[in-house]
Amino acid sequence: MLLSVVIVNYNVKFYLTQCLWALQQTCGVASMEIIVVDNHSTDGSMAFLKPHFPNVRFIPCQHNLGFAKANNIGIRQSQGEYVLLLNPDTFVGEHTLADALAFMQTHPQAGCAGFRMRKADGSVAMESRRGIPTPLTAGYKMMGLHRLFPHHRRFAHYYLGHLPWNEAAQIEGVSGACMLLRRKALLQVGLLDEDYFMYGEDIELSYQLLKCGWQNWYLPLDILHYKGKSTAHTSFRYVHVFYKAMLIFLRKHYARITWLIRLPVQLLILAKACIAMLQTARHYISKYFNLFPVKREQKCYLFIGKKDMIAECKTFATANALHAQFIEQTAEAPYIKAIDNTNEGKRQVIVVYDTQCFTYDTILQQTHWLQQLGYMLGTFRNHILLTQDEAICTL
Repeated sequence: MLLSVVIVNYNVKFYLTQCLWALQQTCGVASMEIIVVDNHSTDGSMAFLKPHFPNVRFIPCQHNLGFAKANNIGIRQSQGEYVLLLNPDTFVGEHTLADALAFMQTHPQAGCAGFRMRKADGSVAMESRRGIPTPLTAGYKMMGLHRLFPHHRRFAHYYLGHLPWNEAAQIEGVSGACMLLRRKALLQVGLLDEDYFMYGEDIELSYQLLKCGWQNWYLPLDILHYKGKSTAHTSFRYVHVFYKAMLIFLRKHYARITWLIRLPVQLLILAKACIAMLQTARHYISKYFNLFPVKREQKCYLFIGKKDMIAECKTFATANALHAQFIEQTAEAPYIKAIDNTNEGKRQVIVVYDTQCFTYDTILQQTHWLQQLGYMLGTFRNHILLTQDEAICTL
């Protein structure tokens, strides 16, 4: 077995459905197995997915074990020479994995490789590559200096902002959202550290690989990541768990000075968490009591695909009073037109591609143009409409 793909699912069955569809279209990989570890989802994920994917191995958990433990369960039952840890709210192009494996096979010291993760707006996710969070690097990150100096070698070191996006490069940390690992290296370091429930385990693993003499690489190969569908990245929980994981890392590897920085780090965590909590409270106050009203962004959907897809989406759009336009197209390269919003106010345009008409490689190639136009990406297949904020079954 050449490649084992391990996916941990938690209540994102429609996004995972697309992830599995894309994986099954993979070209150029001699042998591949797919293992899904379900962290006790309550959305009926297993009952929904099993009939559609008989060749995927599903492992249900009796309770939510966290990201590291669940991945380790899948890794221990896998057989591939390489292991890909993949988030369920992603999709890869048909040739992405073959290109990544070719790189690993020609770079025997590469223990791990990460990918260029695209967000739904076409921009590159900063988490595609990271530096090790030393006390100074962690401090710069928490103080927001990486935003003020996004390309600075020191202040932006957490996201390695000084490196170009279009070139392969050795890096320090690889994101667990899409992490290709050499099994030999993975077994040498002892799998993922289960002291981390969520977040931090990927940096810990990356650090252990470096300590053992392996190289970590960033590859300019695109994947789409509907970032954080299980946890909002501005939520109190995210802020608390993310920065607590950073504190665990500092305690493990900088124990001599942790007592000096623990209090300021915890104060920063508390401050960020309080800000997130206030933002959440404001949202609910606005929603339920109509105080501090926030104008909702108007959306316009541009559906591009085959005749059957267009017909179904027209019916769905009419039934749900969606502002939508439609382009029936069967050519390989999708046509994107700028939508004239002059008479209807500013709307967020979401371009929805028929994935039975266009390859995932082709859709990923469109993200550059979507970013330039200010559009968002969506997909449609087998009655499932996916965008950054929505997962809808149109039946």
